[in-house]
Amino acid sequence: MDSPTQNTSLQRLQNVEKRVVRVLELASSVMDELASPTGPRKEIVNNHCREFMQLIKDIQMTLRDEIKSACEYRPFEKCDYGSRISNEICCKKIEYILSQLDGMQSTIEEYQGAV
Repeated sequence: MDSPTQNTSLQRLQNVEKRVVRVLELASSVMDELASPTGPRKEIVNNHCREFMQLIKDIQMTLRDEIKSACEYRPFEKCDYGSRISNEICCKKIEYILSQLDGMQSTIEEYQGAV
């Protein structure tokens, strides 16, 4: 099941997608207005351009936030890599300690043999 954070993140990205579509519609409307045989209507062009710029700003802010949150490392919950590596490191540490203990044991035996 998806976490609530993933759901809200997906919802925000879906809203960005809708805004991108709206931005394209606005750009198309402005192009149509500029190509009008009677000439562009200044008020309509200004309104579309204002909305276009606001939507671009909103899209940038949302994507920036989503990129920041995606960069925060969240390991995949079913991934066993971390625990597997941790176990391997522990095994290597135990092997090292055992070799040190074996060395100490042989030193003790040599010392007792010399006495």
